[in-house]
Amino acid sequence: MLYFWLFAAIVVFLITTYFSLTDGIKKWGFYYVFAVIALMMFVVKKWMMNRMEKHIQFLEEKKRAEQAAK
Repeated sequence: MLYFWLFAAIVVFLITTYFSLTDGIKKWGFYYVFAVIALMMFVVKKWMMNRMEKHIQFLEEKKRAEQAAK
């Protein structure tokens, strides 16, 4: 699901660029917002996944330390 957002951002950007060149930027320029939103979703999801991995590592280390103390 992570790379879906990256793929969606690229596809929306390319399609919007094509239609902007053929029909005009005034008509299609607003649709770049959807590409930006999809790209932001990719970045946030990637950031949250990295954060969760670090948190899980921290919890495992804490559990090992508690078991070693017993």
